[in-house]
Amino acid sequence: MINEIKQDAQERMAKSIESLKISLNKIRTGRAHRSLLDNIVVEYYGMDTPLNQVGNITVPDARTLAITVFDKGMIGAVEKAILKSDLGLNPSSQGTLIRIPLPALTEERRKELVKVVRGEAEVSKVAIRNIRRDANSDVKALNKEKEISDDEMHRAEDEVQKITDIFIKQVDETLAVKEKELMEI
Repeated sequence: MINEIKQDAQERMAKSIESLKISLNKIRTGRAHRSLLDNIVVEYYGMDTPLNQVGNITVPDARTLAITVFDKGMIGAVEKAILKSDLGLNPSSQGTLIRIPLPALTEERRKELVKVVRGEAEVSKVAIRNIRRDANSDVKALNKEKEISDDEMHRAEDEVQKITDIFIKQVDETLAVKEKELMEI
């Protein structure tokens, strides 16, 4: 029973780490990456369609994204969707190819992004701590129902804390990598 509680907590904490990594990938650093355009949807024949289903996204160099649109009639809609996004990007089309140059980040903007990244990391830490609290309350409930002894309860709580410490450390490491990425020119 205790092992199931620890396993569940560990799986949920791993999901928190994955969620953090996904949200950090959406935050723009100085170099181009396909994931920057993941949240953009284009109106395609009356349906909202993800940008990656309307065209092929490539990264020709560190500061440029390129989209080869499958349907030439969609170029205007793709450009409009990119302009409407809050990414601050200015696309320019050349035939069926749309180039998106990424402006260099200013020092001030980099510091703002670091604050955003730290906020995301803190949200993940809170989620992990909440999972720890849930696991500990489950263990205490087992103890209260006399299914486990006090010693087993304390041992299980210590093990849950060790798992929590491991995942908090992963959050800190992920944060450090992203901060370094943001601050390099």
